[in-house]
Amino acid sequence: MRIIGVTDIHGNIKMSHKLSEALPALSPDLLLVAGDITNFGGARTAERVLEPLLNVGTSLIAVFGNCDGKDVPSLLEELGASAHDKRVEVSGLGIVGLGGSNTTPFNTIWELSEEDIGSILERNYHPGDLILSHAPPYGTKADRIHSGIHVGSRALRKFIEEKQPPLVLTGHIHEARSVDTIGETLVVNPGPLFRGYYAIIEVENGRVRAKLEKL
Repeated sequence: MRIIGVTDIHGNIKMSHKLSEALPALSPDLLLVAGDITNFGGARTAERVLEPLLNVGTSLIAVFGNCDGKDVPSLLEELGASAHDKRVEVSGLGIVGLGGSNTTPFNTIWELSEEDIGSILERNYHPGDLILSHAPPYGTKADRIHSGIHVGSRALRKFIEEKQPPLVLTGHIHEARSVDTIGETLVVNPGPLFRGYYAIIEVENGRVRAKLEKL
């Protein structure tokens, strides 16, 4: 299965259109969106951002980010695209979603305690599932801010160490565009789509490969 992974669109409809134009040539089976579809915008903005991607006809699964408005989760549910706090399957591939982020210093719209993050993962995950999480796991290339401090979720890190899912697709930390590993788990932060970044992910026989790309 070929997956196109994106995150942190932050309301940039121009980049959403640009990606939609590139998708036919990339021939993905699935598009995963790891949150922050808007920049503190609501459902109407999120719908305009996602519309070009939905119109391509590729299956789209998403979680909201900490900077998405309070009605964005409901929109994703209405679109049949939401994975937050649930397990969804696409062509036999299980995906567990985790929207929002762990606590930040900025008191953003959607923030979860580490306890809640751990609970969501534990009650939804089946062995072999992918994890789609706006927040990155702690202590990786994917959660390191400019100062060098790691700011990701410790509960997500602990869960990965214990369960070893094949892939965690994440975002949230714009400067932490990377591919990293925790044991056998591939951790991919494609970088923000509003800057033109995305990832191509290949899943085959339980093995995962990822390549960072730019529009």
